[in-house]
Order: sequence, then structure tokens, then C-alpha cells
Amino acid sequence: MALLTLLTDFGYRDHYVAALKARLLHLDPGVRLLDISHAVEPFDIAHAVYVLGAVYQDFPAGTVHLMGVSDLGRGHGAAPGWHAARFQGHFFVSADNGLLALLCDGRPDELIALPAPPDGRLASPTRDVLAPAAVRLSQGEPLSALGPPAPDLYQLLNRQLRLQDNRITGHVVHVDHYGNLITNISRNAVEVVGRGRPPAVHFARETVRDILPHFAAAEPGGAVCTYNSRDCLCIGIGQGHAAELLGLYYDSQVDVRFLAD
Repeated sequence: MALLTLLTDFGYRDHYVAALKARLLHLDPGVRLLDISHAVEPFDIAHAVYVLGAVYQDFPAGTVHLMGVSDLGRGHGAAPGWHAARFQGHFFVSADNGLLALLCDGRPDELIALPAPPDGRLASPTRDVLAPAAVRLSQGEPLSALGPPAPDLYQLLNRQLRLQDNRITGHVVHVDHYGNLITNISRNAVEVVGRGRPPAVHFARETVRDILPHFAAAEPGGAVCTYNSRDCLCIGIGQGHAAELLGLYYDSQVDVRFLAD
């Protein structure tokens, strides 16, 4: 039986996580559950994509990931929809809300549409639509057994880097629990564009000219830039909350500049 992970915006104050797990255990008492997080900001697709994208490849191939975030679908008057997908050897179940498109950078390797419950019950689509599909996948059922191929997928686009000879323009894609700012600027982009030239990282009114090996290398209260385990450029404040102190949040611009040759 495959591992089944859970990522939701249900929070920890109410009974919603317990109700979801009770449903999963009712469907299969032997299901192997693991929480990724239930503290995704409510309806925050970008937050969910970052959290799951940062960790799903660390799980064994064949793992099923249930994503209960903004589970009514794309909204704005559109009919709700739900999908199950295969991508890079993993399985995902989610509402058709743009999350899968962002996670899979456009379209997964295989995509099917999940039908609504025959009794029409949709008090919680995560519990009533996504949970049964996730359990069936964890039990080894093929994706094709869950529904028909999906003709399309609601598309949201990831922020793209802007690369120039002497400059990289990126954006903050996540603010973590400590207030550190994770950007979409990769170590590879810095090395390729920089061609051995020292980088200068510009954000807010700050300029940092050294990329340190880790956050702890910074002086208390000092701005620091480093790469995380995914080789993404990150900005922090030594023993401080960078987002609050710098006034930078999701989608804030960050530039890496190099002296002209």
C-alpha cells in the first residue's frame, strides 16, 4: 500500500483534520497517513504549491498526495471540478483550482476528472471527492479506474525569471515561518548569468554582496542571503523576521546584479 500524504488549509483549531482522517480510515483502516501541513493559509494556492513542491520528491515513488486547499475549484462562478493526476512518479488529487498546473508547470503526465459523489453530497469536497480517490490510488488502483481523461486543466502560471546580461530579476515566492523570504532565483541562474562575477542582491533599500552558506552566518539584525536545500536564493535577517523588517512579502521583486564585463 502506498503512503498517502495530506496538505490542507484546514488549520488546527477545529475538527476538520480529524474528520478527514476519520473518513480516510473508514475507507481503509490500514491506510498509511502522513501530514505535510494543515497550516496553509486559507485558499492560498501559491503557499500550497511551494510547500508541496519543496518536499513531495523526497517521498517514495508512488506516494499519493491529497491536496485539500481551496477545494471548491476555480471559483468565480465556474462549475466545480476535481482531478487526479500522475507526475514524476507521484499521484495527486486536488480541486481544479490551478494548483496542479503550477505544481506540474503546465500539465501532469496523466490527468483524469473525478466525478462528484452519486448522492450529490459535497459538504466537504476534500472528504467526499478527494479522499475516496486518494485511498483507491493508495490501494494500487490505476488512475484510469477513477474517471475519464480530463480534457483541460485550470491554468495558473508560475512567475518567470527575467534574465539579462548583467541582471536577474525574480520575486519572492514564499515567506516561511521564520519570516525568511524564498525567491524563485536559482543558484544555477546566478552562476550562469554571473559567469564568475560576484553578485549583488538588491531588495527593498538593501544591497547584500555576499551569499553566505546558511542563515546562522549572519550577525544579529543583519540582512543575509543564502541558498536553501532546493538551491533557491533566500533572504533573511539574523535572529529577525525579514518580511516584517524589510517590508517584503509574496511577489516582492528581488534583483541580482553583476558588474558589466
